[in-house]
Amino acid sequence: RSPYGCAKVYAYWITVNYREAYSLFACNGILFNHESPRRGETFVSRKISRAVARIKEGLDTKLFLGNLKAKRDWGYAPEYVEAMWRMLQQENPDDYVIATGETHTVEEFATEAFSHVGLDWRKYVEIDPRYMRPSEVDLLLGDASKAAKELKWKPRVKFQELVRIMVDADLEIARQERMLSDHRSKSVPSRLKSHA
Repeated sequence: RSPYGCAKVYAYWITVNYREAYSLFACNGILFNHESPRRGETFVSRKISRAVARIKEGLDTKLFLGNLKAKRDWGYAPEYVEAMWRMLQQENPDDYVIATGETHTVEEFATEAFSHVGLDWRKYVEIDPRYMRPSEVDLLLGDASKAAKELKWKPRVKFQELVRIMVDADLEIARQERMLSDHRSKSVPSRLKSHA
């Protein structure tokens, strides 16, 4: 339902094509949302964790989001990388879905993230129509039973822990930013502050 999604469908089929036509050892990992503190800041998960940290540290006051009811299957990226490695250790190449098998709304992610730092998300989140997707996917939920059976892979980090890992990492960054900002404001001579 997006150019990004269409490109993934192409990647899937070109991999299958090369595997069948040229006997390449090529696997498709169909990875549902895999998150970590390394996630780009424009993805909703990291956008939330970063905003929560910055609000907690007094660097921001609001978080603007789109569809709070969209449901996603969020897992922990390092575990998904392990699943990719396991695919490549198999005797024969194949395709595998990697997912947690549970789904949570964007609102649940925000609720968990804000409550982790002792804040009520409703005081800080505003809906911005610019973030509503023109062709929204309401529900993403994966079935990783084949990976569990053949790769002996299962997710270990649960949703709540994943959110906390991301918020804690962004809290550390926000604290460093605040300390740097405080240091800069203290080190500027008072006569210069009046002209700033």
